[in-house]
Amino acid sequence: MKLSNFKFELPEHSIAQYPIQDKENARLMVVHKDSGKIEHKTFKDLLTYFRQGDSLVVNDSKVLPCKLYGCKEKTNAQVEVLLLRKLNDEHGLWDTIVEPARKIRIGNKIYFGDGELVAEIIDNTTSRGRTLKLLFDRTEEEFYALINQIGHMPLPNQIGRSSKPEDREYYQTIFGQHIGSIVLPAAGLHFTPYLLKYLTLQNIAVVPVTLHIGLSELSTIDMEDLTKVRASSERFIITQESAKMVNQSLHHQKKVCAVGTSVLRAIESSVSVSCQLKASSDWTNKFILPSCTFKVCNALLTTFHLPSSISLVSVAAFGGEDLILAAYAEAIKERYRFFLYGDSMLII
Repeated sequence: MKLSNFKFELPEHSIAQYPIQDKENARLMVVHKDSGKIEHKTFKDLLTYFRQGDSLVVNDSKVLPCKLYGCKEKTNAQVEVLLLRKLNDEHGLWDTIVEPARKIRIGNKIYFGDGELVAEIIDNTTSRGRTLKLLFDRTEEEFYALINQIGHMPLPNQIGRSSKPEDREYYQTIFGQHIGSIVLPAAGLHFTPYLLKYLTLQNIAVVPVTLHIGLSELSTIDMEDLTKVRASSERFIITQESAKMVNQSLHHQKKVCAVGTSVLRAIESSVSVSCQLKASSDWTNKFILPSCTFKVCNALLTTFHLPSSISLVSVAAFGGEDLILAAYAEAIKERYRFFLYGDSMLII
C-alpha cells in the first residue's frame, strides 16, 4: 500500500472554483465494481440506480463560517483565525489556527468585528495552532449569530480564491443541520428538494448521520507507507433511528449508499459483531485503506478527490484501486470537474 500509486497529474483547470448552478445537471460518473463498466451520466440520473428499500446515508453536518479576521491588541495588525473546534463550553476555549502565527504569543488579545468578540491566546499547540479563550458574555445562540455575521466560509487553498458572500450558500448542502464542519460534505452538494421528494415517493430512505469534517480531509499524505498514516479524530453521531433504517435495508439485502467518505468513515467506525450499524456518539480516526472490508455500505457516492489525499485512498479502497485510478484518468480526459465544488462519482 504505497502513496506513489495515488499520485497523478491533475490539470489546474480541473479543480472547480464554483459549484454548478443547476445542481441536478452536474456530471455523474457511474462505476460498476463487478464489471468495471464506466458510465457518463448527469446527477439527476442517480435516481435510476436506487429502488424501494434502499438507503442513502447523508452527512447532516453544517459548515460554520469559521474564518475570522481581527486586529491584534495595541498594534492593530491584521490576524486571521480559523476556528477548528470548541474545546470547552464553560470557559469558551477553542482550538484554532492563527496567521501570522509567529507574531501571536500567549497573552495577546485579538479583536473581531467592532470589538463585539475578543480572543485571548491561552496556549501554543503547533507551529500555527493556538488555544483561544473567546470572551463573549452572551448565549450560545447569540455567539453563533455573531460568527455568522462576521465570519467567512473557510474555502480551502486548493480552490485558489478568497471566499465570497455567495459561498455562504454554496459551501453548504441541503442536509446541513448541526454546526461543526470546517470542510464541505461535498458528496451531498447536488441534491435538491425535487430529488429528495422523488426519493421519498419511491420509498428510498434518506438517512442522516453527523460527522464533523476537519482539516485532515484536505491534507496531502506525505508518507509512502500508507499503513503508517494516522488520520485526525473527528466527532460523529449516529442515532438509534438512523441505525434502524440502515439495518432494515441490510436485512432486506438492499443498497446502503454512503454519501461521501465522511459518512463511510462514520458507518464503518460503528459496526456490531453481527455486521449491523450501531447507534453511536464518538470520535473516529479511521483511515480506510485498500485492505478494508466493508461491512455495511455496498455503494458510495463521492466527489473527485485530489492526488495523494486520504479521501482518494478511501475511494480506491471501496471501488478497487486499479478501477478507480482508471476512472480518474478517464475523468481527467473527459474534463470532469474535481474537488469540493466539482462533479460526482457513484460506485455500485
